[in-house]
Amino acid sequence: MKKILLVALVYLCQMVGAQDKGTVTGTVTDKEMNGDTLPFANVFIKGTSIGGTTDLDGKYTISVPAGNHTLVFSFVGYQTIEKPITIISGKTLVINQELGSSGGEQLEEVQINTTVSREKESALLLEQKKAVVIQQKIGNQELARKGVSDVATAVTKTTGVSKEEGSGTVFVRGLGDRYNVTTLNGLPLPSNDPSKKNIDLSIFSTDIVEYIGIDKTYALSNYGDFAGANVDISSKVYKGKGFAEISLGSGINTVANNKTFYGSDGPNSFGFYKTNYPAFPLNNYNFTTSWDRQEGNAPVNTSIAIKGGDSFDLSDNTRLSFFAVGSFNNDFTYQQGVTRADVNVSGVARRDLTRESYSYNTNTTAMGNLRLKYKSHEFKYNGLMVNNSSNSHDDYQGIYDIFDNAPEGGAVIQRQTYVQNTLFVHQLLGDHKFGENIEFDWGASYNFNKNNVPDRKQTTVLPNRNDEPNGPKSFLLISNDSDNHRFFSDLEEEEIAANSSITYKFAKDADDINRAKLKLGYSGRFKDVDFDATQFNFAITLRTVTQPIINDVYNLDSYFNQDNFNAGLFTIRTFRGGLGSTIDVLLPQTYGGKQNINAAYAQFEYKFSDKFTGIFGIRGEKISQSLFYNTSILNGQSELDETQILPSVSLKYTLNDKNNLKFAASKTYTLPQFKERAPFLFEDIVNNSLGNPNLYSSDNYNVDFKWEFYPEKEEIISAGLFGKYIANPINEVRINSASNDISYANTGDWGIAYGVELELRKKLFNFETETNDKTLNNKLTFGFNGSYMMHNQELDKEKVIRENPGNSVDFSFEEDGFAGASDFLLNTDFTYLKDFRNGMNIQSTIVFNYFTDRIFALGTEGKGNLVDKGYGTLDLILKSAINENMSIGISAKNLLNPSIERFQDNQDVTILSFRRGVNLNFSLSYKF
Repeated sequence: MKKILLVALVYLCQMVGAQDKGTVTGTVTDKEMNGDTLPFANVFIKGTSIGGTTDLDGKYTISVPAGNHTLVFSFVGYQTIEKPITIISGKTLVINQELGSSGGEQLEEVQINTTVSREKESALLLEQKKAVVIQQKIGNQELARKGVSDVATAVTKTTGVSKEEGSGTVFVRGLGDRYNVTTLNGLPLPSNDPSKKNIDLSIFSTDIVEYIGIDKTYALSNYGDFAGANVDISSKVYKGKGFAEISLGSGINTVANNKTFYGSDGPNSFGFYKTNYPAFPLNNYNFTTSWDRQEGNAPVNTSIAIKGGDSFDLSDNTRLSFFAVGSFNNDFTYQQGVTRADVNVSGVARRDLTRESYSYNTNTTAMGNLRLKYKSHEFKYNGLMVNNSSNSHDDYQGIYDIFDNAPEGGAVIQRQTYVQNTLFVHQLLGDHKFGENIEFDWGASYNFNKNNVPDRKQTTVLPNRNDEPNGPKSFLLISNDSDNHRFFSDLEEEEIAANSSITYKFAKDADDINRAKLKLGYSGRFKDVDFDATQFNFAITLRTVTQPIINDVYNLDSYFNQDNFNAGLFTIRTFRGGLGSTIDVLLPQTYGGKQNINAAYAQFEYKFSDKFTGIFGIRGEKISQSLFYNTSILNGQSELDETQILPSVSLKYTLNDKNNLKFAASKTYTLPQFKERAPFLFEDIVNNSLGNPNLYSSDNYNVDFKWEFYPEKEEIISAGLFGKYIANPINEVRINSASNDISYANTGDWGIAYGVELELRKKLFNFETETNDKTLNNKLTFGFNGSYMMHNQELDKEKVIRENPGNSVDFSFEEDGFAGASDFLLNTDFTYLKDFRNGMNIQSTIVFNYFTDRIFALGTEGKGNLVDKGYGTLDLILKSAINENMSIGISAKNLLNPSIERFQDNQDVTILSFRRGVNLNFSLSYKF
């Protein structure tokens, strides 16, 4: 009986206690982001352990004893707010709170410390979940744990993206450079390479990156010259307390570390160099730099980065913040293997060489930005300078021409190339909120890019007799003037761009929901391109057996000098001729022009129900591309003027709070680039290429369907289907000519690609330990993304002949796949993180990437396609925070060190092969 009375008393006390509690609920919003909800903010009762964190929508609900309390809102890097509240038993109190950034002060009484930043995977997954459009972003946190140091490698960690070997060019769903767009903070970037549409993404260090957005479905705010992806680099914006950090790194490459490195005479070790050809270059031998390869520094990779930022209040409503970073890094690469060219249908290569390639590369980056926040108005300035360089020496030996000179081998071809790219970007951006209903965003940029190839040198030495490959060498059998030359080129690209949009939110309905939004926008980009090049060919004029023997093929200064010029062993001429010509032979070969795009769009978003939302819109673009060219092949000009009308629709259906279905469909276009339309001959050791003025745009029709499931914070499971139809696709093709040059053409009426993409991010286990000041993690996470694609296109030689008079091509097949498209791509990683009470942690990540074979160039004249063989890479990254200020990192990349090969498939002949080696690196960072 006593036990029954005791239980009843306890139950009664519990009931009374429950009746003495009330509820406080509300939404926390981000003042820094114009009122966006703030997930994972701390909300608690001061001096107690009662509280929690906001959910993915910024909402919180906590049960609080009746009485007077102090409610605390906090978030790392944001101002901590305390509010006195009175809780009435059985009642619900609604408290909504906006948080703005601060100097980073935090209360000692904070009991729960869950933090997030805009660079974190959890925050980006939240944005992806809330968005109506299909989007994918990779943040600085994910890049750091995967050991990614440049943007090109970063985007390959996302679904359906691969990178071209040896460059920063990426393929998205099998679509290469011409189908993609690169922007910085939503504003376009110029190309740093005359042969490319997009800037080399590898020149961007992840030090400047907050996150990278990869939009594989079309958004109306982006330019319509799109079919693969719009890659948008979002630069870091700092909002917390002041900090400064210095990072140092060093490493080696296993195939390069024991080599003596060679490069071109002239450039220094820091990647800044400028030279012009001498005055009166044809009258005498006036060149001052050496023909001979120069021995470089020991092949030790190094890096240094210094960054810092701060923010402070100018007044109660005005806050200023800044961030700056400066970095320099260099690396050495060495490649050794075979290279072959013009393999016939019998599998015999006309040119069959072994190749050794030495390259010293530098990257210097400086970025600074300012951010001024006044009430609901925000202004940002972003300035960026990137200078990257490559000083390389390529040594080819073997058969120069199996049907002509050195058919038994013995040829020695050397090419020394220094390339310097310098990019300057200035951006001014603004975001403004007027009341609850109107938002106005704008941005403007000025970009200047210069690509300089000063004094590229190529020499070709052959056996003195064709039947003596190991005998004496000379210039006796040299028949092409351009086999020995010096080449100078400059590409300058200047661009002004502007974006603006105004969004009107219609009044809330009876359920307090903004059902509809209307967005109107304008985009403009105005580009000037100027390319000029001069090549000095050292034509061998003495065609007798008295041609001097070359005793040392690596000492050609002994041949190309003033004495031998006076003796008549060689003359110097350009492609336009030599001394005595009736034309200006020093007039450079040039192409360039203007490209103007003016665009306007309208977009309407409507929430049909709590679960179903749609975005419908249309964009119009007026495109004008004016091209002029004056080359050794052709002089003239060409105009391309067109108007594109681009409709788009995006739909989202929310099955429940963890599941979304999304759909997108759009029309876009692909614009040919200046280099692809200019009839300028670009010469390489094994291939030459020239543009086609008759090239015109392709039209693209895109459709995507995706299911997204978010089991927990930092987790996602998704599956998507995509399809693309391309009308009049553009391809590189080998045209019928004496030199088998590569050109560009609209090769058929249609092309189609479709496939499936899968993504999984999952915590395999996570043990959390609460301490007085933070949560300690002990977790293992797994990530996977993969894509499988099928693709095909029409190859119509009659169409090429009809649209390009004077040019013809014999495709080996009537239909074939897209160049650059791998049928299957895979990325996977495991990450283990362990926190310790003294502020130390250890994080280890193993990353594996794989792609299957992909076409490099389409086959012609019965020859097979040139195919890049698929391979996998395995990286291991270890990081450890020693304390709050110091951290170290160790990485081993490309552990499998696979053979990288290109082969001609029908004939099964290897065209190119080498190994990259394993990169071993150590880094040390200290934060003040």
